[in-house]
This record gives sequence, structure tokens and C-alpha cells, in this order.
Amino acid sequence: MLARYARTLETASMAAMLLGIAFLCQPWSLFLHRYSILTIIVGLVAFNVFSRMKAPAVDAEPAQH
Repeated sequence: MLARYARTLETASMAAMLLGIAFLCQPWSLFLHRYSILTIIVGLVAFNVFSRMKAPAVDAEPAQH
């Protein structure tokens, strides 16, 4: 079921890693800074999982009735 959304989730995990880096570098919120490494690690693990999933094969021909 997740294989259908693997490419979208892969992109979302890259965005999570970038957000984690932004959270790490911002000086205003201690909460965001505190959870930045966790956000980066979650994004990294998700990227490793979803980048290895193959998207399901799409039929080239439409179904005939």
C-alpha cells in the first residue's frame, strides 16, 4: 500500500531533513532547536525506507470493456 506513495513520501522525508536543519540553525525557539536532531534522524530513516521501495508497475494499455 505504501509503495504507491513511495516517491511522495521520499520527497516529504527530504523536506523533513531540510526542516530539521532549519530548526537547528534558527535562534528564536528553544523547542524547535531541541527537536531538530530528532527531525533530521526521522527524515533520514524515512528516506532510507521509502527510497528503496519500488513504485508499482503502471499498465500502459487502458482496460478494454
